[in-house]
Amino acid sequence: MTVGDLGEFGLIAAITAELPRGGRTVVGVGDDAAVLAAPDRRVVATMDLLVEGRHFRRDWSAPADVGGKAAARSLADVAAMGATPVALLVGLAAPGDLPVAWAQDFVSGMAAECARTGATVVGGDVSSADAIMLAVTALGDLAGREPLTRAGARPGDLLAVAGVLGHAAAGLALLGAGLAEPAALVAAYRSPRPPYQAGPEAAVLGAASRAASAAVRTPSPSSPAPRRSAGSSTSRLRPRRPGCASSTAPAARWRAADRGPNLGRNAVPGRAV
Repeated sequence: MTVGDLGEFGLIAAITAELPRGGRTVVGVGDDAAVLAAPDRRVVATMDLLVEGRHFRRDWSAPADVGGKAAARSLADVAAMGATPVALLVGLAAPGDLPVAWAQDFVSGMAAECARTGATVVGGDVSSADAIMLAVTALGDLAGREPLTRAGARPGDLLAVAGVLGHAAAGLALLGAGLAEPAALVAAYRSPRPPYQAGPEAAVLGAASRAASAAVRTPSPSSPAPRRSAGSSTSRLRPRRPGCASSTAPAARWRAADRGPNLGRNAVPGRAV
């Protein structure tokens, strides 16, 4: 069965049937808009757009992997601001011949990634398009902490990174060359695992007054080769494996200014796989 067979409302019913309800959800899927409890009275919000062929390929990634990565990109941005992810709003546009099973597995992967942070999918929209397009908005709670912004980075500051840089880019390069090994590198591209807790930890440890946030992302199939140790297709330093400041570096400024830090080749530790 395809999404065209179901139609808009049938598809919405099919992909939301198993979604859990979050503890902060007052009104969830099915109404004109979602309503969430916001104890902090401030909401951290971010949005990402993903397009098939540019940000993912169906012949390279299973639908659950696409959903998990789509969620991780936005959830990691919220965590990078020192906030706890709370909810996602998801826009899905797809061709009419897309199997319903693909859409269901996609949402399952997204829900599984949300579960790692305690967030839930609370709403969204669906439409038709010639290729799959995804718009993912993440919302987060600062829990009384100050947000980690880009404003404070200065020369000589400690740059802290959680996770391993370059593995997702290496996985993309392997897939582009028709290879599937080393499997750990390919998995880093298909299913990134952001250390979500590191952002709020950095804020608690004092990084908020001085630090800037770092949203790290997995590279896109059509992205140019990364610059320096962690470049991307944009001018900002947003390497695509989600990462945050280390809890051992409370004064870290870990989202660089627009041009990024000028790191020497030996400045970033690596790990063999």
